[in-house]
Amino acid sequence: MAEIIPTISQVKSEALEIFRKEFGKDADVCVFAPGRVNLIGEHTDYNEGFVLPMALPMVTMIVGKPNRKSTCTIVSTSKSITTISKIEFEVSDRSKVVPGEPKWANYVKGCIAFFPADVPGFDAVIVSTVPMGSGLSSSAALEVATYTFIEALTGVECKDLRDKALICQKAEHQFANVPCGIMDQFISVMGQQGHALLLDCRDLSVTQIPMDGIDNYAFLITNSNAPHKLSSSAFRERRDACFEAAKKLGKKSLREVTLDDLESLKKEGATETMLKRVSHVINENSRTLAATAAFKAGDYVKVGELMNESHNSLRDNYEVSSNELDTLVNTARKVAGVLGSRLTGAGFGGCTITFLKKDSVDLVIKAINESYPGTASFYIATPSKGARKLDCK
Repeated sequence: MAEIIPTISQVKSEALEIFRKEFGKDADVCVFAPGRVNLIGEHTDYNEGFVLPMALPMVTMIVGKPNRKSTCTIVSTSKSITTISKIEFEVSDRSKVVPGEPKWANYVKGCIAFFPADVPGFDAVIVSTVPMGSGLSSSAALEVATYTFIEALTGVECKDLRDKALICQKAEHQFANVPCGIMDQFISVMGQQGHALLLDCRDLSVTQIPMDGIDNYAFLITNSNAPHKLSSSAFRERRDACFEAAKKLGKKSLREVTLDDLESLKKEGATETMLKRVSHVINENSRTLAATAAFKAGDYVKVGELMNESHNSLRDNYEVSSNELDTLVNTARKVAGVLGSRLTGAGFGGCTITFLKKDSVDLVIKAINESYPGTASFYIATPSKGARKLDCK
């Protein structure tokens, strides 16, 4: 059975209650930001390509209020952690806001450090329903929720939502030391109910893609619950191979490279591994645009085919799949009513996303539970809202 995702109202109530218990007063600022699932377009974002994510109903909620001090005190809990973590640090002198332990706090600290105005002392509680380490972007949800909270606290808001997303990305780069692309922050900031988001990672233009015609279909997210095996060094190796390939061809990024350029790369001494990485990125960009057109046309069979091709390339060319992810994908594909299934996120652990008819959801869950050697978790995903400020009542 798919897990029941708490509503935003339920998460807010939980966070407000924890705040009262921890601080002995009521919060007067309340915000949330969602996690995301990428429908197609994997490892294209840092290559200035195209991605097609949607915001999830799983969110990170932050509630709090100013404390008239020079420090902030933050209490954090999540669905993935049964214990409560508490930190306190200086905010009046932001030169003292530096990375440290616990690691989750670095995403918060980075947003505070790079906020374009003074940040007052505050007390806050963070509650998240985004599974951590699952490839559903719990980190971006925390960053965007933090930035939205500070906006609400100070009244200073970004006029251009792209700037907000870029500052959150900068926090992840410099405070968490994760060289992520821009997709996760953009969709967490800009998600709209009932829409996916086509993002051009070169010029940062966005197009909201309505998903009105999928009433009889569903997106099933399956969490492998397998630890991520794609280390930061393995991620960098793949990213750097792409950057090196573009440099060999005299291009700014792989966005400007075509399949015809592969022959030129061979002549420049590119390894077979580099050629496979480049081939994936070029074809994945084409698949993402084709999937967007297919969604608009209501050609869901085509969407499924493209998702399958995406996974196969991530497995064979980019080599970021795993036995667990392949098992989930292959099992789902055998069930009648499944249009397509692929890993989503960086890979080597985390989740798959399966596009299927609604009446096939239980059949897929049953098949996976019977064949998967681990214990998988299941979520029904719907295209949801981006970051918002809420009433604290």
